[in-house]
Amino acid sequence: MKATIWHNPRCSKSRQALALLTEAGAEVEIIDYLKQPPAREELARLYARGGLLPRDAMRKDAPAAASDEEALDIMAADPATIERPLVETDKGVVLARPPERVHDIL
Repeated sequence: MKATIWHNPRCSKSRQALALLTEAGAEVEIIDYLKQPPAREELARLYARGGLLPRDAMRKDAPAAASDEEALDIMAADPATIERPLVETDKGVVLARPPERVHDIL
């Protein structure tokens, strides 16, 4: 199984999700989203596929967004405002907080 993780290596939850993917035998593409930020359109696609509202997928310390469109603009402009880790497989997309949510798409 292939999986993509938008990962921050300094985040313990992100490291735990990556470990769970690896333990499950997934072929993992790791994207350090702070160095390779996803485009606004990619974020919109991922959140739609995961049934997530962009405002709910922002870090709690991010600036408040009045709408989901504004949330996407904020995250695209400053990837540090993206809650992590975001994981995608053929079965779907999850915001892996807690990391065990990756099991839902394995």
